[in-house]
Amino acid sequence: MIWQRVEKREPTGKTIGIDVGLNHFYTDSNGETIANPRHLRQSEKSLKRLQRRLSKTKIGSQNRIKFRNKLARKHLKVSRQRKDFAVKTARCVVKSNDLVAYEDLKVRNMVKNHAIAKSISDVSWSLFREWVEYFGKVFGVVTIAVPPHYTSQNCSNCGEVVKKSLSTRTHICPHCGHTQDRDSNAARNILEKGLSTAGHVGTNASGETDQYKR
Repeated sequence: MIWQRVEKREPTGKTIGIDVGLNHFYTDSNGETIANPRHLRQSEKSLKRLQRRLSKTKIGSQNRIKFRNKLARKHLKVSRQRKDFAVKTARCVVKSNDLVAYEDLKVRNMVKNHAIAKSISDVSWSLFREWVEYFGKVFGVVTIAVPPHYTSQNCSNCGEVVKKSLSTRTHICPHCGHTQDRDSNAARNILEKGLSTAGHVGTNASGETDQYKR
């Protein structure tokens, strides 16, 4: 029998939609943002310096082994920083809500865009999602990945499609007049999609999806 970690938590009666991004790590349906830590970007100078020094060493020399180990330790540090951030952020999100909705992003396809591949890899959306889903099981919280289609384009107030380019950072609906930060608007749409999948979550939510109306 496989042991599964389970921890008790008091229901909060709260739900949240999360829109991940590159400017902010995420923006939620309450309008709150979490800064993107950019772990790789912060270590990039020292990594490049070590890489240059490694390239100047003689193959097979002790000096080369030393710098190769230093470079490996630096990469390991960045990897551990990403994991630590993802774990702590995911745990906080899950413990604070009875339902967490987020986009079902195909990150593997997105990193094919070389212009943003490094930034996407650095922000570690997939790692964050894995930990959100893990803690969802641990704390009995509903976690739902929703289709990302039109989450940025639809008006979260009236539902009408408001087409906008990636450079447009403010959602302004010509139909109902609703104005909101683009990412906050998307997060609200993500939450609504999540709720429509799981049904309305009340204060007695336990995280078992079969308790909700479909």
